[in-house]
Amino acid sequence: MDNTRIFKTSFASIYPLYINKAEGKGRTKAEVDAIIHWLTGYDGRTLKQQIDKKSDFETFFAQAPRINPNVSKITGVICGYRVEEIEDKLMQQIRYLDKLIDELAKGKAMEKILRK
Repeated sequence: MDNTRIFKTSFASIYPLYINKAEGKGRTKAEVDAIIHWLTGYDGRTLKQQIDKKSDFETFFAQAPRINPNVSKITGVICGYRVEEIEDKLMQQIRYLDKLIDELAKGKAMEKILRK
């Protein structure tokens, strides 16, 4: 898996795609933000700062206040890979986010998405 391209991709360029995917399935931007907050520890202000700075994924995750300790509970396949088996930590974090957004778009309850 060639990771360099996604690592250098601006989070701000992908964020609207997450929102569109969720809204297209009847979910909300607030739910997307709640997932990002849960996963990374960013709050509304710091998430907006990352978007405004057009931080790439590498920077976005490197500067995350706190990766949720329950990420190990995120399992399953996304983009053909089992998220729990991805060896590259950054790629795994990106795929965790993809997986959570995918679960949201598939109608899963927020309590389950946030592994409560």
